[in-house]
Order: sequence, then C-alpha cells, then structure tokens
Amino acid sequence: MLKDKANKLINEKSPYLLQHAYNPVDWHSWGKEAFDLAEKEDKPIFVSIGYSTCHWCHVMERESFEDEEVAEVLNKHFISIKVDREERPDIDHIYMSVCQAITGQGGWPLSVFMDKDKKPFYAGTYFPKDLLIRLLIQINDMWKNNKQNLVNSADEIIRIINESKIKKESDLSEDVLLKAYNEFNISFDKHYGGFSKAPKFPSPHNIYFLLRYYHVYKDENALNMVKKTLDSMYEGGIYDHIGFGFCRYSTDEKWLVPHFEKMLYDNALISIAYIEMYQITKDDKYKKIAEDIFTYILRDMTSPEGGFYSAEDADSEGVEGKFYVWDKKEILEILKEDGEEFCKHYDITEGGNFEGKSIPNLIDNKTIDAKKFYSSIKKLFMEREKRVHPFKDDKILTSWNGLMIAALAIGGRVFKEDKFIKASEDAANFIFKKLIDQNGRLLARYRHGESAYLAYAEDYAYLIWGLIELYEGTYEAIYLKKALKLNEEFIEKFWDNKAHGFFVYGKDSEELIMRPKEIYDGAMPSANAVSVFNLVRLSRLTDNNEYEKKAKEILEAFSDSISSISYAHSFSLIGFLNLKFSKDIVVVCNNKEDISKVAHIISDDFNPFLNSIFYFKNKDLEDINENIKNYGLKDGKPTAYICENNTCHESVNDEKSMINLLRV
Repeated sequence: MLKDKANKLINEKSPYLLQHAYNPVDWHSWGKEAFDLAEKEDKPIFVSIGYSTCHWCHVMERESFEDEEVAEVLNKHFISIKVDREERPDIDHIYMSVCQAITGQGGWPLSVFMDKDKKPFYAGTYFPKDLLIRLLIQINDMWKNNKQNLVNSADEIIRIINESKIKKESDLSEDVLLKAYNEFNISFDKHYGGFSKAPKFPSPHNIYFLLRYYHVYKDENALNMVKKTLDSMYEGGIYDHIGFGFCRYSTDEKWLVPHFEKMLYDNALISIAYIEMYQITKDDKYKKIAEDIFTYILRDMTSPEGGFYSAEDADSEGVEGKFYVWDKKEILEILKEDGEEFCKHYDITEGGNFEGKSIPNLIDNKTIDAKKFYSSIKKLFMEREKRVHPFKDDKILTSWNGLMIAALAIGGRVFKEDKFIKASEDAANFIFKKLIDQNGRLLARYRHGESAYLAYAEDYAYLIWGLIELYEGTYEAIYLKKALKLNEEFIEKFWDNKAHGFFVYGKDSEELIMRPKEIYDGAMPSANAVSVFNLVRLSRLTDNNEYEKKAKEILEAFSDSISSISYAHSFSLIGFLNLKFSKDIVVVCNNKEDISKVAHIISDDFNPFLNSIFYFKNKDLEDINENIKNYGLKDGKPTAYICENNTCHESVNDEKSMINLLRV
C-alpha cells in the first residue's frame, strides 16, 4: 500500500524516483547522507536500480516496495537507496557487472547489497516478495554475526571483475569483419529476421554493420538479412501501426508481441537503419517508416523547448499494453463499413493475438498497400488518443538526445526535409542552453528546470555524433566547432592515458569503487565504439591526424574483446571500416547558395564512409581546418576534390563526374 506521507524521494526530479516517493520503504537517493547513515547505524545497504518505464520494476514495487511487511524489514535492518539507471549509468554499469559476475545474468530491476564503502557482496534482479524477505533476513543475520565474511566476499568480487578487464593490446585485422559477418549469418532467423530467438531486440547497430559489409564486399546475403529483418520488424506488433514508433523488443520470435515501452534511443537508432536501407534500395516503404518514426517523436516526445523526452511506459491503468491493443467490435464501431477489411489485413480477430485482444500487425499480409488504410489508421489514432495514456518519462537526457539529433539530421539530409533539420537543431540548441553548467561542463539530465549530473562518456560520444551529422546536414561550421570543443573536453576528462580508451565517467565525477571502460554494444552502441566512429570523421573533416591516432588506440586497447566476440562489437567494426575505407570530399562553392545544387549528390546514395565539407571562403571553417584554404574553384563552378586511400582524384566540376567518383 502507498502511505500518505512521502519519503525522501519526494524532493527528487527523476520520474523513477518520484514513482517510489510514497512507498512505505524509507528510501534515500544515492549520496553521502545515505552512506554516512549506514556507517553510523552499522547497517548494510540495499540498492534498487531501475527506470520509470521498466515493467518488472513496477511489478517489484507493487509486490514488495508498497508492502508494509517488506518495508518493515528494510527500514529496521537496512539503509535503502533508489537509483535511476538513466540518470546514473555509471552506478548501473558497475553494479550490473557485479550482478553478472555473481549470477551470470543481469537486468532490471537490479538489486544490490553493499557496505558503507559501496562494496557489493550480493546482487540479483527481480525478487518475488517471499524470496526477498527471506533474503533480507538472511543477509541481516550474516551482517550481525559474520560481517567480515561479507566484506571479504565484496573485496573478492571487485578483484575478479577488475582482473577480467585486463586484456592484451593488438592490431585488428580485416579477418574480424568476415568473422562477425559469419556469426550474424549463422544466428540469422531466416523465417522472421533478426539474429536471435525470443526475446528479439532490434539492435540496429548490427544492421548498420551488415549494410556497410554489403557496401564494401557486395555480398547480397548481407543485404538480404537486413531486408528480411527490417521488413519483419515493421510488419510485426513491435511497430505501432496506429501511432508509429517502435517498442523496445519483441517477446516472441515473430516480432508480434512487444514489451510495449517505447524508448527514445531505440527510435533514433532504428530510424537510421531504415534511412540507410532507403538510400540503398530507393524503396519508398523504408522512407515512409523512418518519416513516421519522426512523426511520432515530434508529436509525442518533443518538449516545447526542443529537447526530446526519454520514454513511454508499457503499462496504462496498471495493465501492460492496454493502450495499444484492440477488440474487433471496437474497430468495427469506429471504422463502420471499412472495419472488416482493416481487421482482415491487420490481424484483428474475435479471439485476439494477445491475452484476448489484438495487436495490429501485418505478419500474414506482407504485400498490402498500407496507403489504402491511412484514413482508417487516422480514425483509430484519434479514438486511441481518448484512452488513458501510458506514463511518459519526460526527463531529457543528453545522450539519447544526441542520438535523435543524429537521426533527424540524417533524415533531413537524405529526405531533403527542413523540418527534421530544424528539430535536430532545436534539440542541439536546447542542450547548449540548458545542459552546460557555469563552468562550461556538459551535464547529463534536465527536468522541470533542473540540470544535473556531470555528463558521462555516452553523453559526449552520442552528442558529438549528433553534431557531426548536423554539420553534414546543414554545413554550418558552428556544429563542427561545437563537436570539436566537446571532443577536446571528452579527451581531457575521460581518456585513459595508460591503457587508452574512454572511462565511463570523468575524472571530475564522483569516485566509485572502480572506473570502468566499455566497448561491448548493448541496446545502444558503446561510447568507445561511437568515439572511434567520431574520431575518424573528425580527423578527416579537420585534417587532424591526432584524432585518427586516438581511434586506432581505442581499437587496439579493446582488440582482444572485439576479436573474440566480434558480433557483439558491431559498432566498433563500423569504426574499423571507417578507418579502412574513408572517402573525403571537399566541395568549393561560390557562396552558401551553391550548396543545395551539389549536396543532393552526396546524400542521395548510400556512402557510409564519406566525409563531406562545403567551403565557400567561410572563415569559421578556415579556423577549424587551415588547409581548406588550399582548395579553389575550377572555371568559376562548384568544384569537388575527392580523396580515398591516401590518394586524391583530379578535381571535377560537373555533376556526372562527381557521381561517378563517389560510386567507385
């Protein structure tokens, strides 16, 4: 039950922490006060880590944290701390690695037991109420009667994790690309696409790798795997056919039944995959899917100030998926004479396909022309808007905004759609207005007027990526300049001078029990992998070889991990491909107006390794790349200088020659 009086979380801004503000558990936020109290009262600490749209976090709250019996044990014998993993990815990263070391698996809610020095001695994920109570009683008994064993256990866990991070450095060879491709080929689901059995995650960075593998090696199978996966994802219930956007993952192999939460980062990364597929195939279907994702984001996930919200919950009115599913009778009442045809094509049946209700999908109707149902979809959307909406996590994260800035900039450039570019620019401007502190340091989270938490590696990596795409979407040098400034700060505060790579948190941040680095791609690509990608591009755009050197050092530092499980490091392999196959174009124009005459040549086709600069004697670009002044017009016409593999082609000033050189 919820109590009338709030606990200490009522003063927090995190939507997740505020969800627990009226629990009978005496929750603390992560901070000195809680750890000092644990030392003073000689109590172990229970840390619960989750996020606002996590279904099983809600389940554990209802079963345990709203329960007086559980609260009594926690309040009497423990200091209890709640952590929003999206605000504190550093804490989540460290203790998730602990959980995986202890149990062999991880997930959320993440439940960790530790001492006053933040050293963990036990961890798990979701615990049912009865098991949690038994565990709490057992740990309390051990704390009182055999505390030293728990302390020793914590020290041993930390030692094992730290030792597992020590890897030898070496050069990556091109063989790793074939190895990853073969691994994807073996795991590929030929019936429904994707690269695993249920549950299935979109993992769009795997798609990016395969598209680049196809681009380099002309392997049609790589393209076909992508096509099957993207088609199946769209056809399934993981895609919201009524309101657009993708849910986080599918609980089944067919992509039919999603876990209904929608995340900003998923929709950013997935939209890029569909844009790239459109560039390769010129099939308007993929363009429409990407555009519809952006429609959802701009309609439902954009703040009045321009930043993007984080997520929408799976549950509404306490029921998972209730907002998204339909009765056939309801559809027929809304659509009248058009109802039967819609139900037939979108799998709306009397018995349903999910707990007696129907999730709209096209799994068995792949060839229909969706355009004929636009009017029906619009009517259903308007009717659905009257329902109780899922909870929206309206915090604005720098990292996830960086991904959507990148996606919208790419979409705006490829589709020649100014509103996507504007939305990308608005979000970037929001971050520089609201998420920079008085010392000029980037911050991680904004909500209700409060900016907080020194930015983490993923904030820098994703935002720099977004700014590079925004530069190539506008050719406004200010975005390249901002990317370079952030990159210098990132190196200064996060770079490991001894073993190379970027730490998860900066040297000016809170010191935790370890300072990890990550290269493994999860739901999002790792910050180090994205940084390789960024550094190569910045090196080519600025003619600064130091950046490329750092990119190589990251790949060398993590080469053992990348080589051993190559399919789990697909974004690192994208950076590796960029190093090997980068192609650079400098287009000299008479003025800024000339850009539109030439830019379409660059964006129409899929040129994943192309770095492009437009120069029209603008001093701000000269300040960034002093060598740019060496390029000039040919016969007074826009002129392209194209270089690849350390070799430059003869400059050209006609469209056909430019296209031919770019397609070589």
